[in-house]
Amino acid sequence: MRRRESLTQDMTPLVDVVFLLLIFFLVATVFKKEELVLNLALPNGEAGEKMVEKKQITLELSPDALALGGKKITFLALDGVLGSYTDKARPVIVRIDKAVRYERVLKLLDLLQKHDLTNLELVEEQR
Repeated sequence: MRRRESLTQDMTPLVDVVFLLLIFFLVATVFKKEELVLNLALPNGEAGEKMVEKKQITLELSPDALALGGKKITFLALDGVLGSYTDKARPVIVRIDKAVRYERVLKLLDLLQKHDLTNLELVEEQR
């Protein structure tokens, strides 16, 4: 009598393909960086790092430019955008270059206060 051999597939090529796909996706993935436009020299500070929430307003201020959420904007346009926010408890992350004149900082802070956005977080460079 003949013995029946069980038919099984060789899994080695399938495992090889899965590992190749895994390596491809790891290499091809672009990790999202913070949406920062302006190259700022932040002042040093002693405070620890804080986790930021997703629903936030990110502002960057340099001596000659202003950016909101990674896009350059003027103070006049910023006034209109800030007026459209209804959630006044939304955190406002502000990155200010250490070379910015105090008048520009006050102008930005006055604009935030005008729209009752007082949940303010100033970003500093960690030592």
